[in-house]
Amino acid sequence: MSLTDTAIKKAKPDAKARKLYDERGLYLLINPKGGKWWRFKYRFDGKEKLLSLGTYPDVSLKDARDRRDESRKQVAAGIDPGEHRKAKKSAKEERQANSFEVVAREWFAKYSPNWSANHGDRIIRRFERDIFPWIGGNPVANITAPQLLEVVRRIEQRGALETAHRALGNCGQVFRYAVATGRAERDPTGDLKGALPPVKGTHFAAVTEPKKVAEVLRAMDGYEGTLIVRCALRLAPLVFVRPGELRHAEWSNIDLDAAEWRYTVSKTDTLHIVPLSTQAIEILQELHPLTGRGRYVFPSARNPKGDRPMSDNAILSAMRRMGIDKDEMSGHGFRAMARTILDEVLGFRPDYIEHQLAHAVRDPNGRAYNRTAHLPERKKMMQEWSDYLDKLKAGAEIIPINQSA
Repeated sequence: MSLTDTAIKKAKPDAKARKLYDERGLYLLINPKGGKWWRFKYRFDGKEKLLSLGTYPDVSLKDARDRRDESRKQVAAGIDPGEHRKAKKSAKEERQANSFEVVAREWFAKYSPNWSANHGDRIIRRFERDIFPWIGGNPVANITAPQLLEVVRRIEQRGALETAHRALGNCGQVFRYAVATGRAERDPTGDLKGALPPVKGTHFAAVTEPKKVAEVLRAMDGYEGTLIVRCALRLAPLVFVRPGELRHAEWSNIDLDAAEWRYTVSKTDTLHIVPLSTQAIEILQELHPLTGRGRYVFPSARNPKGDRPMSDNAILSAMRRMGIDKDEMSGHGFRAMARTILDEVLGFRPDYIEHQLAHAVRDPNGRAYNRTAHLPERKKMMQEWSDYLDKLKAGAEIIPINQSA
């Protein structure tokens, strides 16, 4: 008699494995621990063979019969079901071994030791974010130019044309490596020459001019790199501290409730207070879930524990990729920008500005002011400064330097 679902559910394990037969070679093997395995017994080339069809209840009685019937058709056609399964598995494993992602990671492992750490990190992140999710599992030899173009155009459509060009170039390196190692016959990126529009260089003039400052700020707001670098770029003009002080900012020195950042100025070995505007607080609150458990606000990308600060080149490299030339803007440039505009445009007292720049400022008797000097006035100045930068980015009417309203 053929099996029923009720009989299968009621079947209990014995001390030894036992079989419940269905029909046409199908049976259910019940092991002593209660596991229930479908088996198909068949003969091929005069030999008796067994084929596993899955476990019950994951594979129902109906599904097991369907699988048995498919296997019987293969036997009738002169195909051994067991060998056919092995061949399919082998072919799948070969495809996976020669997938674009596997070949790309092999290429990266071979050549990345010769690159700077930052360069290598950018390349592998580009693959992981923009390439692997779409074609990483495809056999490298089967990827066509139209498929690749679809992937890089997805990058272009989000406004990252330069990244799209770089991604296409990196893919070309992987394809040429695949050709050299016998896993592909050609590099399809050659067919895509001219398929992406060219990248137009962007240059910014003197950053002490409000109009040019607005352009720089908008470019930095559009930065497409990591959240850590993006937040550092956005915070730098708001606090205008020395680049090394920004990189080494520690969460333990930042009081978000009091809206203050207190640290020791390395150059003078004195305590300094940076009032934090509401805009600066928002940036730090956005970043805190990511880096707040570590020591540094802006940790190195190569140090997951967060106990090393980002490199001194991280912000500068990001600015260069955005087209901000090294002769026109540097990490110290934010300080010059703030000093000029706070004085000549916003009209704040020079001694307030000098205090905020952590420069030595002395009273009429030649004594250095203490670290809390003019703190209420500086808090007001820092908030007005952040509000002014927001207005610049939004395209507000700009008063040129050395001209009155």
